[in-house]
Amino acid sequence: MHGLLEMAFVSEIVLQTKIATRASERLQVANDNLDNIEVWGAIQSILVATGNVSKILWPPAKSDKPRGEMLKKILKVKENNLLSERKFRNHFEHYDSRLEDFFRKQSNGGIHYIDLAMNPSLSGHGLGNIHRGYNAFNNTLIYRGDLLDLNELIKALADIHEACKRYGYRS
Repeated sequence: MHGLLEMAFVSEIVLQTKIATRASERLQVANDNLDNIEVWGAIQSILVATGNVSKILWPPAKSDKPRGEMLKKILKVKENNLLSERKFRNHFEHYDSRLEDFFRKQSNGGIHYIDLAMNPSLSGHGLGNIHRGYNAFNNTLIYRGDLLDLNELIKALADIHEACKRYGYRS
C-alpha cells in the first residue's frame, strides 16, 4: 500500500474515533438532561463511526481484505477486537428490514413491540421484547436480547486511536 494511502486510512480511523468519542460525551450530557432524542442521536453516531472503523479494518469486500490485514498489522489490532463485530451497527442500519421481519412473524400483530426503551431492565418487560433499548445506569445498549456495552466499545476505539498515535499519526 502506498504510504500516503496508508496515512489517509489512519487519518480516517482517527477522525472516526474522535466522532465516536464526542458522541459518547454528548450521550452522557443527554442522559443528565433527559433528552431522549439526543441520547438516540449520540448512540447512532457512536455506532456509525465505530462501523466505519470496522469497515476499514475488516472490509466486507474480498478485494479489500489485504488492506484491512495490513492496517491491522501496522496498528497491532487483534483479529478478535470488539470492533470486528458489526452486529449492533447492522441492527440499527437495517432496522427497517428487521422491523418488517418482526411484524411478519408476530401472530399477535406486534402487541409486544417496545422500542427506544430507556433503562429497559427496570421496566419489567422481558428484554427480548425490547427492539432498541438503552440503559443509562451501565451504558449498555440492547437490541432484542443482544447486549452491547458502550463503555467497552469506546475503550476499543480509544485503544485503536492510541495505536494510530504510536504509528506516528499526531492528532
